This record gives sequence, structure tokens and C-alpha cells, in this order.
Amino acid sequence: MGRMKTALKTILLFALGCGGVSSASDPRQPNILFIFADDIGQEVLECYGGQSYRTPHLNELARTGMKFNQAFSMPVCHPSRITLMSGKYPFRHGPVSWGDYPKQAEPYTFSNLLKTAGYRTAIAGKWQLCLLGEDPFHPRRMGFDHWDLFGWHEGPRYYEPMIHQNGQVRADTLGFYGPDLYVRSVIDFMKDNRDRPFLAYYSMAVAHEVTDDLTPPVPHGPFDRYDNYDEMVAETDRNVGRLIAALNALKLRDKTLVIFLADNGTPPEIIIRADGQELSRVPVVSRRNGLDVPGGKKQLTDAGTNVPMIANWPGTIRPGQVVDDLVDFSDFLPTFMDLAGQPIPDGLKLDGVSFADRLRGTGTSPRTFTYCEEAVLPKPGGVEPDGESSGLKWVRNQDWKLYNNGRLIHMAEDPLEQYPFTSGEDNARRTEMRSLLENVFRDLDSAGTSPTAP
Repeated sequence: MGRMKTALKTILLFALGCGGVSSASDPRQPNILFIFADDIGQEVLECYGGQSYRTPHLNELARTGMKFNQAFSMPVCHPSRITLMSGKYPFRHGPVSWGDYPKQAEPYTFSNLLKTAGYRTAIAGKWQLCLLGEDPFHPRRMGFDHWDLFGWHEGPRYYEPMIHQNGQVRADTLGFYGPDLYVRSVIDFMKDNRDRPFLAYYSMAVAHEVTDDLTPPVPHGPFDRYDNYDEMVAETDRNVGRLIAALNALKLRDKTLVIFLADNGTPPEIIIRADGQELSRVPVVSRRNGLDVPGGKKQLTDAGTNVPMIANWPGTIRPGQVVDDLVDFSDFLPTFMDLAGQPIPDGLKLDGVSFADRLRGTGTSPRTFTYCEEAVLPKPGGVEPDGESSGLKWVRNQDWKLYNNGRLIHMAEDPLEQYPFTSGEDNARRTEMRSLLENVFRDLDSAGTSPTAP
């Protein structure tokens, strides 16, 4: 009888292992601290040549880690988030209302898939994938065990924030500053789960302006106005420092991959105060390498889509690296699964490819092109999209970029896109590049393509 019990126990343990839950004790699985900043272009960070703002903690993260020069987002936040969480470009999902997430894709977010690999998961800060007042447990369906998220288009994100925590609106935020509460939530989660692999997703509120369609407008800060862009950048950097300090205090630094990424470029202007219902805005212009750079959010140029990305993992990522691998937001889901040692589920077709070998120091990303599209999204009642909708899109490699209206740009020589070429102006080299990128467009428009295709 004892032998039978032992045999049954062995079979059960084997079955659990095949089901993917035993990997929770796999020491090779890194924790993932994913810091996703809002509305911050490369020109903002000193480590990318920025001169207008002090970013010492981000500078240190880059100095001791890996800086990516060619990471590409969508031009505005919501399409970037759909791509990020699904591993697929927005057009793959069909019509999706602004601020929603495709229902059929909910089971296949990177957070849900990491849970199958034994990870605990949490998110704090910005959601923007539904109105939480209407669907308070949406984050759970999307794969998060714990959440502290502000009510997008429902309440403030900064002063006296409206925060949904695990399906309930918090009643303890009066007198608090939202980013302090979001960071505390992430730190508490890491502390509570220090003995098992975790995904801690800090979806920053900063440096996005306040919500502009609430009556009355959201509360001012202590200076009788909203935070200016300089102050929000300082808060972004400070929060990165607090999270790294927490990892050090918890002795989790060597076990944790830290990724800092932004969702799109810097805004061209922000709301600075409210006088009754009247909102005052100021422009945002940043200095980079001796040049003034207006905010490029909503644009398909590099100013709107070539975002800062830093990866840091002591003992695994060699310090001081600067790489030109192409990365787009569809790549994070397969990369996280690769790091977790889990295959992509059968039948799940992705646009993304894993760049985990680049992080491990064993290879480069296999991606050879990136793709971007403008937001062409239906508008739900009363909520305007955060971008234009002309249907423009592009594909590019490291040096060349082709728009679907035929404009070809030699980005290596014309990064500001001042001198586009039409097909009638092509020489032999331009003809070759145009043909290559047109083939990528055709493949994307058909059943799908591999991002590793030439």
C-alpha cells in the first residue's frame, strides 16, 4: 500500500510539472520588473543626449545595463498597449474602441501566459484598457493577481487619485499623490512575492497630462496648478530610483530583469492649470545634443515612435552596452515567455519575436523590420481618441522606412524625414529598398509574416 501511495504521488507530481506549474521553483526564471513610462521620448533622458532634465537614476540604469537605440512604439498610448500585451499589431484584432481591449485576446496577454509559467503578477498605475467603473475585474481576466489602477476618464491620476484596487475603489487616497501610491503598491507586491518569480508591471501615470474631460476638472497640486513636464520627468526618474532601491533592499537585484520603456514620444503640449472648465496648456520643447526638439507624440516620425528602452539585469546583462537591434512592442510577450522557459501556446500566432538572447548575451534579436500604424479606432461615447486617424502606416529596417502612401525615407541620412523619395525618384538602391519593404507590407496584409523575414 505504501509503495502504491508513493507511486501515485510521483505520478501526480509529474502531471503537475507537465501542466506548467512546477516552474515556479525554477531558479533560472527571472523576476520581471517592467517599468512602462507615459509620454517620454528619447530626447528627455540624459543617457540619450537629453539636456533639459536631470535623470540620474535612469542614467545609472543605462550605465550598468543595456540601452536600445531602435525600440519602436505606436504613436499614441492605447495602440501601444494593445500591441504590448497581445504580441500582435493593432490591426490584427479588427475594430477596437478607444480605451478597450479585444475580448477574444484577453486569455493570451503576457500576464496570463506568465501565470501559466508559475509567475505571480501585479500592475499599478495606468490601465486604459477599459473603464474600470464598468468592468472592475477586467485586470483579473487579463492575468493580474493584484492591481492598483487609476480610473482613466473616471477620476484623477495624481492628486486625490481615484484608484481601483482589486475590484474596489480605494477610500484611503485623500491627501496622497498617485505615483507614491502606485510605487508603494509595486514594492509591497515584490516584498510579498520575493520567494517566487513575479511580474511587477509599473504602468506609470507620469509624464502624461491630467485627464481633460471631467467635470469639474481634476484637483490642482500644491502650487495651485498641475505638475509641469519638468516635474513629471523628475518624478519618473525618482520612481525608478525607489524601485531599484527596493530590489536592493529585498536582495532581489540579481534575480530581477528590469526593463524601462516608454509608450510613445513626448507630448507637444500639456495642461498646466484649470480656471473653471477652461484648461490652459503650455508647449513642451526639450533640448537634445544642442538642438531643440518639440514633442512628437501622435506623429509617425522617430520623435513619436522611437522610444527609450533600457534593460538591466546584474550578472546577466553586461554593463554599458548600447545596441541597435530592432525591437517593437509585439516582441515583449514572446521575450517574457522565452525568459520564463515556456513555449508559446499552440495556434497562437504572433507578430513579435523574442529578443531574450540579446538580454542573455547569447545572440541578437532576429527581427529585421518594425511596423507602425496610426490610431484608426472607433470612438466610444464621449471619449475622444488620443491621436489622428488618417490610416497612415509604415514599415522600416535600421536604415530605410516606407509609408503606405509611397514615401520612402533614408533614415540613416534623413532622420527628420525632410526629404522623402517618390518611386519616380528612385535609383537602384532605393528601388531595392522600396521593393523589399513593399513585400513586407504585402505579407503583413495577407495571412501574416515573420518579423525575421528579409
